[in-house]
Amino acid sequence: MDAVVRVARGGTALDPEVVAQLLGRSRKQDVLVGLTPREREVLGLMAEGRTNSAVAKQLVVSDGAVEKHVSNIFQKLGLSPSDGDHRRVLAVLTYLKS
Repeated sequence: MDAVVRVARGGTALDPEVVAQLLGRSRKQDVLVGLTPREREVLGLMAEGRTNSAVAKQLVVSDGAVEKHVSNIFQKLGLSPSDGDHRRVLAVLTYLKS
C-alpha cells in the first residue's frame, strides 16, 4: 500500500527483483574496475584478436609496453600462469562478459 500511495503522489516504486538484478550487473563489471584506461584499451584490442605487435602499432607504443600492460591485466584479473589455461583467452572472455 505504501508503494501505491507513493506512486499516486508522483513518486516511484521499484521492484526488489529489479534492484537485485541491477546490483548484480554492477558487481560483474567491477572485475575491470582495477584496470587503468590504457589496460582496458589493450584488453579491448586483444578482444578484437590483435597480437601484441598489432596493439603496439595501433597505440603507438613499444612491444615491451604492451607486454607490460598485458602482464598487469593478467595480474589484476587474477590469471596466474597455468599449463592448462590460456590466460589471454580467459582475459578476453572476462572482458566480453563485463
